[in-house]
Amino acid sequence: MDWILIFSRAVEAGIGSEAVIYCLAAIGLNVQFGYTGLLNFGQAAFVAVGAYSIATTVATFGLPLFLGVGIGLVLAVLLALLLGIPTLRLRADYLAIVTIAAAEIVRLVVRAVALKDTFGGTDGLQEFAGTFYGLNPYPEGNYVIPPFIGFDHRTMWILTVGWILVIAVSLLLFLVMRSPWGRVLKAIREDEDAVRSLGKNVFSYKMQSLVIGGVIGSLAGFIFALSRSSAQADLYSTDFTFFAYTVLILGGAARILGPIVGAAIFWFLMIFVKTGLEEAINKNVINFLNVNQVGAIQYMIIGLGLILLLIYRPQGIFGDKREIALDAR
Repeated sequence: MDWILIFSRAVEAGIGSEAVIYCLAAIGLNVQFGYTGLLNFGQAAFVAVGAYSIATTVATFGLPLFLGVGIGLVLAVLLALLLGIPTLRLRADYLAIVTIAAAEIVRLVVRAVALKDTFGGTDGLQEFAGTFYGLNPYPEGNYVIPPFIGFDHRTMWILTVGWILVIAVSLLLFLVMRSPWGRVLKAIREDEDAVRSLGKNVFSYKMQSLVIGGVIGSLAGFIFALSRSSAQADLYSTDFTFFAYTVLILGGAARILGPIVGAAIFWFLMIFVKTGLEEAINKNVINFLNVNQVGAIQYMIIGLGLILLLIYRPQGIFGDKREIALDAR
């Protein structure tokens, strides 16, 4: 078996565009779920809003890319307000129900045949990332990161922008969560009635958390669309949100490094298992499986690992058990 190939692909995935995308989405969930205790099961909707904002602005209407970025941020705020106003005064499970439904509504709207001229239907939209890659400072070619990792110039550019966003958002979150505002969010997670008794507007703080987490999710959508030069509705299904939660819980909720480490480990393991199984089958180390079965076996193995994680360390790598005890009244 080619162990260098297996490890190189796994490490590339651990720092690649998929890791950046899910890291940003999980950071948004960390604000909502980890620090405030909000059960947002519709993060995929905010990601789709970000992706389709830049794709539609450029590919459909021929407007500048950066205008699409601004539109995406504004629409993420509006979506959070639309979801939060009728639900945040109620029990926590109402927000969960509304957000998971909203994510499906957004996905079905952008893939609708009636709106194909605007959103591209099931084929999605392409040819909108030219401006972004036109700013690429990396000369054309391949770049090797010792000892055995390599990316082309386009991937290097998207990874540079993506990880800068991750670092910037994480530093900002580090600062605000140590401010009085951040301490109020943590108190709401523990006991919102106690916070309300101190004269704090719990609804307002929850809304701010939902908006900020949604905006960060839209940043993941920008990177998602630009890294593929495509926006396709079915990429933003409910699976996306649950993968982001997996990343968050793996690294540890309510921890700054949790989403970052969680995303790196999750995608390292995903590709390590996939490539390892393919190599084992191709080299006849495993002769009772074929390559077409690798995808299903991959998810079974990763799923088993996650079950064991939840049994023996439910707080994740950096987490604290107390951080995942929600006041869901």
